[in-house]
Amino acid sequence: MRRLIPWRFRSGVSDDSNHQKQKHPKGSKETMEKNQQTNKNAADNVEFSSENVADSSSHGPNIVLNHDFSRGLHSWHPNHCNAFVVDSAGSYAVVMNRQQCWQGLEQDITERISPGFTYSVSACVGVSGPLQGSAEVIATLKLESRGSATGYVKIGRSSVSNGKWESLDGKFSLSTMPDRVVFYLEGPPAGVDLHIKSVMISCSEGQSENQNLVNSSSRNATNIIVNHDFSGGLHSWHPSNCNGFVVSADSGHPKVKAGNYAVVTNRKESWQGLEQDITQRISPGSTYLVSACVGVCGPLQGSADVLATLKLEYRGTATNYLQVGRCTVSRGRWGNLDGKFSLSTKPDRVVFYLEGPSVGVDLIIKSVLICSSSPSECQSGRTGNFNDGEENIILNPKFEDALNNWSGRGCKIVLHDSMGHGKIVPQSGKVFAAATERTQSWSGIQQDITGRVQRKLAYEATTVVRIFGNNVTTADVRATLWVQSPNQHEQYIGIANVQATDKDWTQLQGKFLLNGSPSKVVVYLEGPPAGTDILVNSFVVKHAEKVPPSPPPVIELPAFGVNIIENSNLSNGTNGWFPLGNCTLSVRTGSPHILPPMAIESLGPHEPLSGCYILVTKRTETWMGPAQTIGDKLKLFLTYQVSAWVRIGAGATGPQNVNIALGVDNQWVNGGQVEASDTRWHEIGGSFRIEKQPSKVMVYIQGPPAGVDLMVAGLHIFPVDRPARFRHLKRQTDKIRKCDIVLKFSGSDSSSMLGSFVKVKQSQNSFPIGTCISRTNIDNEDFVDFFVKNFNWAVFGNELKWYWTEPQKGNFNYKDADDMVDLCKNHNIEMRGHCIFWEVIDTVQQWICTLSQSDLSTAVQNRLTDLLTRYKGKFRHYDVNNEMLHGSFYQDKLGKDIRANMFKTANLLDPSATLFVNDYHIEDGCDTRSSPEKYIDQILDLQEQGAPVAGIGIQGHIDSPVGPIVCSALDKLGILGLPIWFTELDVSSTNEYVRADDLEVMFREAFANPAVEGVMLWGFWELFMSRENSHLVNAEGDINEAGKRYLALKEEWLSEAHGHIDEQGEFRFRGFPGAYSVEIVTASKKPVKTFVVDKGESPVEVSIAL
Repeated sequence: MRRLIPWRFRSGVSDDSNHQKQKHPKGSKETMEKNQQTNKNAADNVEFSSENVADSSSHGPNIVLNHDFSRGLHSWHPNHCNAFVVDSAGSYAVVMNRQQCWQGLEQDITERISPGFTYSVSACVGVSGPLQGSAEVIATLKLESRGSATGYVKIGRSSVSNGKWESLDGKFSLSTMPDRVVFYLEGPPAGVDLHIKSVMISCSEGQSENQNLVNSSSRNATNIIVNHDFSGGLHSWHPSNCNGFVVSADSGHPKVKAGNYAVVTNRKESWQGLEQDITQRISPGSTYLVSACVGVCGPLQGSADVLATLKLEYRGTATNYLQVGRCTVSRGRWGNLDGKFSLSTKPDRVVFYLEGPSVGVDLIIKSVLICSSSPSECQSGRTGNFNDGEENIILNPKFEDALNNWSGRGCKIVLHDSMGHGKIVPQSGKVFAAATERTQSWSGIQQDITGRVQRKLAYEATTVVRIFGNNVTTADVRATLWVQSPNQHEQYIGIANVQATDKDWTQLQGKFLLNGSPSKVVVYLEGPPAGTDILVNSFVVKHAEKVPPSPPPVIELPAFGVNIIENSNLSNGTNGWFPLGNCTLSVRTGSPHILPPMAIESLGPHEPLSGCYILVTKRTETWMGPAQTIGDKLKLFLTYQVSAWVRIGAGATGPQNVNIALGVDNQWVNGGQVEASDTRWHEIGGSFRIEKQPSKVMVYIQGPPAGVDLMVAGLHIFPVDRPARFRHLKRQTDKIRKCDIVLKFSGSDSSSMLGSFVKVKQSQNSFPIGTCISRTNIDNEDFVDFFVKNFNWAVFGNELKWYWTEPQKGNFNYKDADDMVDLCKNHNIEMRGHCIFWEVIDTVQQWICTLSQSDLSTAVQNRLTDLLTRYKGKFRHYDVNNEMLHGSFYQDKLGKDIRANMFKTANLLDPSATLFVNDYHIEDGCDTRSSPEKYIDQILDLQEQGAPVAGIGIQGHIDSPVGPIVCSALDKLGILGLPIWFTELDVSSTNEYVRADDLEVMFREAFANPAVEGVMLWGFWELFMSRENSHLVNAEGDINEAGKRYLALKEEWLSEAHGHIDEQGEFRFRGFPGAYSVEIVTASKKPVKTFVVDKGESPVEVSIAL
């Protein structure tokens, strides 16, 4: 039988009458007795007045044991000195033989305090001995934490004269709980005895034990929860696949003084908790406020999140889960969980439940309130240490309390009211801080915010900064978070950066989120070169405000396919055009009469081009060419395709880059690029979108060097009809992704099943769709839940890269990757290995860059052997040498053969892995270094050298994608016959609906192209993406419109069918490969069978044994 252990609060500790006597560090027993007698006699002759003694009876419960020394020195310990108690009219302690001013009397109070509470201190103290004037007595806390230096906090002081009692008052509050907290009194000079009459420490702010609980029965509004305070045991409550019981005042547990609480135990999953069906007590359209008093106990490091969740069940559809509230609680503390919800429709069943803490941690529930009313009628009282994030968590943010709570990180910090002969003054307030004498770029000003930030909450940091000194006029200033986990693992999180100057104050702003429960968190500023001061005027960190999504853009009369370029066919000469710069424009004939192929794919049948082109001569700069103003013709949030024929004249040495560019309020926007290598006409294609109203937009064609003529024909810029393209892709998808499936029913009952009705439903499409994850992500159970439910492949953002696994020579870190591999294996998720090497020099560790050719060759071989031996058979793919079209570090150092040798060696070490090339801007027409043609040449060259290149990776970091341009690149690469994967797909838009459209473009183009065999997103969770405004799930777990579109596409790509078993005992339908269930409906029973359709030649026959 399980032993029931009631939940214990740190509200008091019973006294121990068998406490061992303190062993003094110095002196024999005889010497000690002699000294005690001498000092007792001296003390008896000292008269103390009590006129200044505080009346401790006015305080709350005292956490100090033996506070008045009525039991001698029980629970007290002299700190490297001697002490005894004088028992005359009332007792007092005398601390003697003090060789240092810090020596005094101490007591361990660790078990009787809690973080987040404010404690008041009051002591009655005096001094005696060789003293001129008065002496200070100081109350101090000694804070000991494993793995870090002992801290000392002065919490009170009093000036005391010889022969007179004085009151010492103070207060303290701890944001986190150290491993040990010792209170002691110290201060007078060496040789002066310290006298202590009484000591009191009581909780002055916050509430303890049952006072700290929410009394939900006192609310004015009607509570729809039955048995809300567990006064009826577990009546109306049900443990969800776990166990529960109620502890009450009459249960015999000594720590339960009043009321009841439920304990949910034997929890094997984080979602297991206590639930109640509230279906009949809620109505659609109403807003309900939720408040619960909750806690946790058990094997817990730090704090845990408790979540309030609604389970919404609808007939015929999947069950939905809606998170309606959360709070972070520490072991032994009640916390208030608050939230709200509103249902637009009424589900068939609504179940409210509490969940969240990790496996093995018990969930404790004191009371639950759900009411439909205004917030004033259903208030949610918060506990003393619950920080809802609405207030600034930075202490002393404007330096009004000097430099308290701030410190230097590898430098000094000072306070100024002005600098630079009065030229630098605060932007606000009276002073500012400066981080000075900085010897490293990472040096700066910092503050420990441990205990004031909650995991899984998004925070926004805003600070006002500038720089000074060292002849630096502009420099990058960064806000960074240093996080240490309970296992001492360190992590640096970049919050934001800004180019600061020595002329003006600049605002730096950014967001961050903690996935795990850290043991320490420090925020600091860094960045400028050593010797340059960082000036800070203010610093704010608050819970990030949730910004409502932008509405879907309303685009009136988009005019899909209509060219916005005036006089595109040049029938009116150069009317509408003007030369950009001192070049000359003229019209000539002899250009192609057909539209470029990518434009034809978008526009369909179209009238021929005129054959006229613009000739640009007398060019003296690369940017000179024909231009046209188009700002008044563009519509916001509409995606435009760009298409033209271009050619360069004689005189160029080698291939030349030609670019269609847009000047949007003096900012360059890429409309497409091509490399023109001879006197042929070249197709140029690209796209763009404007999301902020510009004052001026100009399109121009540029690129060849000065003196080289440029020719442009048939320039088209037109809005893309995405809905029409989607309809085409849906038809194409059905053709290439679905197959004919024949279910053949057999068995003893098969004859009786003829003519029976069957329902077929697909549960999972086998097409690989994955995402990038990081080690820190998997500490967030909400992230993991979305990940494992919605993806079947994974790739690691950094944790497999060489600079991560071996940042310094011989210093290996595979722990992060190992943890991620374990997670994926536990959930049957396949993995891509990204990447073994990376050719771009900026990504190569410094120690690698300094190696000799011989040592580098050895290091490359060791890297291959270490990585592929360790993970042999675990990664299905490897990106062998990343971005070889954009970098050449290893090739430059080790020769051309090194690339092919990397592939050969990797294949020998792990023959089961498919080896990929991987690069970016292959598919969007905006980078001449990585055109499909150049990618094909590189792959063929590697294969000719014997490299077993078996897959093509297209990263897919794309803006305003246009289907025909993407499709053109895929079709060109498809001639190689190798599987193509989008390996790092992300799209970006400030508008979630436009972002969703972009994402749909990429997924549909991939799924409709037979050469594409998988798609990997480069992340999905806000604040953990390489690009802003590219996430599918907001930082705190809300699925945005892009995420909803992704889930809708996955749902669309699940097949369903129904009909009757024919005379041959077969049922035929057309569907996607993947996992299915089939239900056979007869008069007597409805058996359900599952089956899997593998990708293969159509038709696919599946035997169903009955």
